[in-house]
Formats: sequence, C-alpha cells, structure tokens
Amino acid sequence: MNERFTRALPPLVALSILAGAVAHLAGAPVAGDVVWAVALVVVLVPLTVGVARSLRAGDVGVDAIALLAIAAALALGQFLAGAVVALMLSGGNALEAAAARRARRELTGLLERAPRIAHRRSASGVEEVAVGALLPGDLVLVRAGEVVPVDGVVAEGQAVLDESALTGEPLPVRRAVGAAVRSGTANAGEAFDLRATRPASESAYAAIVRLVRDAEAQRAPFVRMADRYAAFLLPVTVVVAGLAWALTGDPVRALAVLVVATPCPLILAAPIALVCGVSRAARAGVVVKGPGAIEQLGRARSVLLDKTGTLTLGAPAVERIITLDGTDADELLRLAASVDQLSAHVVAEALVHDAEGRGLALSEARAVHEQPGDGIEGTVDGRHVTVGSAAFLRAHGIAAPSNHAAGRAVVHVGIDGAHAGTVVLADRPRPDAAAAVAAIRAAGARRVAMVTGDDRETAEAVAAGVGVDEVFADQGPGDKLAVLQKVRADPSSRPVVMVGDGVNDAPALAAADVGVAMAAVGATVSTEAASVVITVDRIDRVATALQVGRRSLAIARQSILVGMGLSFGAMAAAALGYLPPVAGALLQEGIDIAVILNALRALQG
Repeated sequence: MNERFTRALPPLVALSILAGAVAHLAGAPVAGDVVWAVALVVVLVPLTVGVARSLRAGDVGVDAIALLAIAAALALGQFLAGAVVALMLSGGNALEAAAARRARRELTGLLERAPRIAHRRSASGVEEVAVGALLPGDLVLVRAGEVVPVDGVVAEGQAVLDESALTGEPLPVRRAVGAAVRSGTANAGEAFDLRATRPASESAYAAIVRLVRDAEAQRAPFVRMADRYAAFLLPVTVVVAGLAWALTGDPVRALAVLVVATPCPLILAAPIALVCGVSRAARAGVVVKGPGAIEQLGRARSVLLDKTGTLTLGAPAVERIITLDGTDADELLRLAASVDQLSAHVVAEALVHDAEGRGLALSEARAVHEQPGDGIEGTVDGRHVTVGSAAFLRAHGIAAPSNHAAGRAVVHVGIDGAHAGTVVLADRPRPDAAAAVAAIRAAGARRVAMVTGDDRETAEAVAAGVGVDEVFADQGPGDKLAVLQKVRADPSSRPVVMVGDGVNDAPALAAADVGVAMAAVGATVSTEAASVVITVDRIDRVATALQVGRRSLAIARQSILVGMGLSFGAMAAAALGYLPPVAGALLQEGIDIAVILNALRALQG
C-alpha cells in the first residue's frame, strides 16, 4: 500500500464515519449509508490485495479477520459496524508505517562511508571525477584523511593507512611503493598516489556491499507476533461465526461475531507497544528501524560482539613505557609527546593524549622534521628527540631493536642520539565493557561471544577482561557471516543479535536477526545493513536495547492476551444474540482503549 495513502486513510475513514452520522441525524439515512459504504470499499480493495498476497506466500496475517468482517458488513448492509472496523485496521497499519518513517528520519544525519568523488591525475592536473568513472591504470591522488576510492597499488610516496573499517585492526599500517591497497581504507598519513588496478564496481568495498545485499536476501523471514496469534484466532472465529449462523439462520449474528472478534489488540495494541519501544530506545540514543526489530530484541538469546570499536575504544592508547639507563618514564613520554604534537599520525595523537591525561606539561618543539608513517624528530628543551619505528631511529644513527608485540604498536624514543626507551600502545577495552557484557546477560542473552578480525592472542586477551563466553578470532567479513550462520543453525540460540561498527561487520549485521551498528564516530555501510543503530559511543546501550525490547514485548503480549480474552467473551455474547454488530463494534472500541492505555506503558523506563 502506498505510504501516503496509508497515512491518509485513518483520518479519511474517521471523516467518513462522522459525515455518515451527520447525514443520518439530518434525516438522510441513504446518503449516510452511501458515505459509509464508499469508505468500506476504499479500505476493502487494498486490504483484499494485501491479504491475497499474504495467502499466496503461505502467511495468514492479522488482517484476514478484519477483511472478513468488513466484507460481511458491506454485504449485509451493516455499514457503520464495518466502518468502525475499517478505522481500527487503517489506524494500526498507519502506526506501523509511522514507526518506519521515524527510523528513517533518525538516520538522516548518518553519512555513508562509500566515497563518491575521486581525484584523478591527468595531463592538465588533478580533476574531480565520480568514483565510477575510474578505470584500471588511472593515477589517483588520495589526500590525507580521505577514504581510498578504488583498489590499486601505491604509485608514489608511502601510504599510511587506517584499515580498521575492513580488518578491525585499529593500528595504522604502512604500504610502500608497489604495495596493494584496498578501497574502503582511510589515508592516515600524507597524500599519496594510487594506481588503480580495477574499476570501483569490482573493488573490495563494492564486494562487501554486494555481500551485504546477499546476506539481506538470505535473512530468515520474520513473522510478527500479531500474525502468530492471528493464525490461532482466525479458525476459532470462523468456527464460532459459522455455528452462530447455522444454528440460528441469522447471518447478522455471524457478522456480529466477526466484528467483535476482529483482533483489535493485535492490530492496535501490539504495534503501539512496539512503536513506544522504538521511541523509548531513541531517547537513549538507540535508533531502531521499526517495531519488528524491537520484537526481535525482546526475544534475543545470543549476542555476537565485534572487538575493535565495540568492546574496545577502537584507537591505540599507551599500555606501558619501557625505559633504559634510568630514564624517567614520564619524562620520556613528555619529550616524545612534545615532538608528536606537530604530527597528525594516529599513534602520535595517542602519545599526546596520554601525556596530557597524566598532567605532563608539554614543551614547544623546534626544528621538527617528520617522515610520514615512519617517525619524527625535533629539539625539545635543548634536547634532540627522535620518535618512530626502529628503522627510523637506526636511519638517524640510533641503535634500536626490531621488537614486535601482537596487536600492539611499538614506538621507539631516542634522546640526544641514544635509545632511551619504547612506548607500547594497544587498543584497550572500553572501561564499561565488562559491565556491559554482564548487563547484556542480565537482559536475557544466554550466549555472548566475540567475533573479530584480530589474531587469537590479542582477541583472547580482550575476551578475558570483558567476560564473553567464547571467541572467534581471525575472522574476515565472509568468516563473520559464516560464524553468524553457524550460531543461527542452533534453534536454542535464536534470535541472534550481531553488534559491530565497521564495513567488515556489515554482511553479518545484514544477515542477523537483529544487526546493531555502533555509529557514534561515523557511519559506514554497516548502518545501512543494521536494523538498530547506536548513535552514542556507549556499548552499554546494547543492553539498553535488549531491555527495552523485552519490556515492550512483554507489554504487547500482555495487551494481546487480555484483549483477546475480552474479545472471546464478546464473541460468546454475540453468538448468543446479545450483541448486534454496531454495539459489538462499539464494545470493541472500549476494549481498544483499555489495551492501548496498557500498551502506552512501554514509553516508560
């Protein structure tokens, strides 16, 4: 059904009911009946098409009973009763459509990561072109901070790349001339030239986008809670209405049964409770793309968490300082950070941030020279300070060992021509990560696992600190998707929630029952693939989303069961002749008000 038509239908039907009532009071009952009949037809035509499509797909939805009631009311001339049912039905559909529109509005500010413009070198200089216009062999200038637009090799200069969006590894890597570079990575150093090796449509980033689309197409179908109850209610209603007609010979009595059996709690109360959950989550910085995701969150049993940027801070930070020959650790860090103040490198920023956090007074560095991606040197307080890789220090006549630590960056510091020590940096777990994992379990998740592209040693060190149940390490985009499918294969583990923040998480986010994207720093294709987007830099919001889902689902289920119980009582009264269709429709409206008021409790904390 067209979105504008869905939005306009409830007020249109309400106006029709009012206009028909005015005509009856004015002594023109025929005109009033015509107005009501037209309203019924306007609702009945798209409703019939929708139910027919559902039946062809083998789905008996919540709208089937409403279709029977409206069609019977039209056939038997009970236009007002049918119009009341039509108002109730159109209102429920409009509520669900409104939830989807709200989610789209909340996501308007999130930017896509995929680059659209590239800077291609030509005989006349550098020109801006659409990424899709790049061809193999083109020379592309990748400026500092830009996302690499196409797969290629470094043609000139040294590339310092942030590959965390693709690999999950937070530390930057260096690529020399001739080394391969994948699209979707970010230039964390100075500008460099890239020789394209394939069109953008065949790039690594495009391949991940295609993988996302395939995963979405293969996502298991989701049956709304309302439709599951409707599958039980429909046959009961048909049997009771049929018996009332057969035993009394009065088709109007069967219509009365259909009217009071129209699943108002399913059509109105369940969507309202779930939409309230969407609003409640949004207040906590969690954008949920529709009530279906709230329902799945409420039933979730397993949560798979990415590491970098999700359980960890996603940026290198000082882990320890190793000094030589009695050098003071704080003084070594102060001198190194003083030089690094003039560098835009991500590791330099980490040293400066840590020094400032310790309250160290940084000095102005003079005669500074930087070799992007390798190191920097300068004079601080009369002392010559060299900061960078072991190779950089050796190139400046300082003996430095080529040591390495898994998942960590080692920065060597030379002072006055001698190796003074090293600073080891690592991506640290978020301070609240362990508490967040505990809260996720408390919110009902039976299985909490970490899925990461990092090596096993690094992954298990983080996992031990945050308390997850199991670890899947060395997982690329396709591997993460395979892990998700393996977990989903166990019925006791479903629904499965996948939480991530990078492009490499997007295929798994798309295939999960609920994909949750951490998008506080900047959105990627993962926000498009996910059904839930956390817009604040807080991992505990995953637990909040689960809690909101469970509360909303419980209130929706409560409203449905109470409302259906009242409807069954009304069905019995209608079958016995105590409730004519119009009175039954008005009684059903009273039931609506009761269950809606109960459903609105989902707005609360």
